[in-house]
Amino acid sequence: MKKQLSIPKFKNEDEEARFWSSLDLSEYLEPSDFERVSFPNLKPTTRPISIRIPEYLLNRVKEEANALNIPYQSLIKQYIYKGVFSS
Repeated sequence: MKKQLSIPKFKNEDEEARFWSSLDLSEYLEPSDFERVSFPNLKPTTRPISIRIPEYLLNRVKEEANALNIPYQSLIKQYIYKGVFSS
């Protein structure tokens, strides 16, 4: 650590945003000051896509999802995940 960072009390979010946007953290921190953290409860960012599949295949997936009592789109995501990461 280069020098101690003094963080003031903020009156509102705008004041806090101005403080952080004008601060150069390289004056206060060395790369060795950082440590890896994980956030296991965060949900990954998702993005909608469009995919064309035969109707009979979609119906079969929906039947399987119904039998497993899960949404069919969740089942499709599971199938894609297994296909990508089981190799």
